[in-house]
Amino acid sequence: MILSDKTLKKMIADKRLVCEPIDDQSIQPASIDCRLGNHFLVVEDNEMHVINMDEEIKYREIISDNITIQPHSFLLATTQEYVELPNDLTAFVEGRSSIGRIGLFIQNAGWVDPGFKGQITLELYNASSLPIRLLSGKRICQLVFAKMDDIADNPYTGKYQGQRNTVGSRLHQDKDRVNLEVE
Repeated sequence: MILSDKTLKKMIADKRLVCEPIDDQSIQPASIDCRLGNHFLVVEDNEMHVINMDEEIKYREIISDNITIQPHSFLLATTQEYVELPNDLTAFVEGRSSIGRIGLFIQNAGWVDPGFKGQITLELYNASSLPIRLLSGKRICQLVFAKMDDIADNPYTGKYQGQRNTVGSRLHQDKDRVNLEVE
């Protein structure tokens, strides 16, 4: 079940859901709008020849109230909002329609697990043929919250828990099992 503005306001007032800073304008009929922060990461492609999934990726950090993303380019950004989800609530990260209509895609994993605490890192891609100037403080995405059928047995405690600012990929920290034999 997708949560309504009425439910979101009540959960925020009761401190069962944290989304800060927030104002009434941020709460939409079935979502909360999030604004672009001022912290960005760009893959340091001058120091890397290939991105290996099992090695740490090098990023260049940019702190600015505006940044231009070139056509067909990718960068990581963050929301200004810090969120804390209870163990029975999940959220989808969606780009705003007005943002998509200028060719900026929020290429996000798109999911916030129950129990997550932190700022949301956004993967931004400019699909336009023109550069797009991004401005800190502008509404960039929305969080759509869904009530789970029960409390999660294992709420999120992963490698991005508590993140502040933009956080690059920590894929190299995964403890995947590779080359499993099929029985």
